[in-house]
Amino acid sequence: MKATFRASAFAIAAVGLALLAPQTLPAQAPPANGPRPANGPPRIPQLKPDPRVQQKSYTLPTGEVMKYTLYVSSKVKPGVPAPLVVALHGYGGDSNFIVRDRLVDLAEQGGYVVVGPMGYNFTGWYGSPAIVLGGPVKPANLTELSELDVLNVLAIAQHDFTIDPNRIYLMGHSMGGAGTIFLGQKHSEIWAAAAAIAPAAFMMQPNEKTLLKHFKEAKLPLMITQGGADNVVPPAGTRTWAAAMKELGVDGQYIEKPGLDHGSIIGPSMDDIFAFFAAHKRTPPPPFVPPRRPGAPPAPPPANQ
Repeated sequence: MKATFRASAFAIAAVGLALLAPQTLPAQAPPANGPRPANGPPRIPQLKPDPRVQQKSYTLPTGEVMKYTLYVSSKVKPGVPAPLVVALHGYGGDSNFIVRDRLVDLAEQGGYVVVGPMGYNFTGWYGSPAIVLGGPVKPANLTELSELDVLNVLAIAQHDFTIDPNRIYLMGHSMGGAGTIFLGQKHSEIWAAAAAIAPAAFMMQPNEKTLLKHFKEAKLPLMITQGGADNVVPPAGTRTWAAAMKELGVDGQYIEKPGLDHGSIIGPSMDDIFAFFAAHKRTPPPPFVPPRRPGAPPAPPPANQ
């Protein structure tokens, strides 16, 4: 137990170090003396947005303005159901860290709408257990607000576009990967598939089988990708999720890419993730039709799903 706690503590500290990572995505050579620097993606100042991505916002009833990103493929047509991807960013960044580059290329090709919630703030954790460095969690209900922000942005996309309810997908990187696992199993009725990139799910690891059991019971496919050279979310920890998926018989896939670190895993994961999404549609049960009494007229056909 002590060894497990110590390992988790080191992993949590590594996430904090990622905030100080240089503005470069490739892995860095370790210094001659001392620990290897955290190889996370660049954090503050924020990355310049991909020019193809729209910067949007909405206002909570409290008056707080919540930012989010939006990309709409040129193939999306009014009135024609389109697939939707909800993309969750990592700790200390915003959604411009993930809604960009290869993700946008593939969303354009596949005719997707993509939204990237803030998750209330840079360190919201999307409902999963929060790791906030340097003090207590503020506000106290941060994780609930972060989860609510994701659901609000999802609802905005469904209001503004004709979204195919059977092709709504969830993905995330690092903190967003943890959020993907948490929100995937909690709201499994929404998603057609989920994909977590280097998930910083340290706080959920003791309960990984319980969480993954929900994926199995809901028949929700899950992909996890991991960089083999990641020292922020070490591969050894992510492999336990992969082993639990296999043991429980979760419909899913684990892909570990040698030589890639916590930042450089993001782009190369996208082709695998979008292929995984394209292969899965949600299959809801047929609508309930009450039994017909002898002599009664047939029940009207159910409304289209």
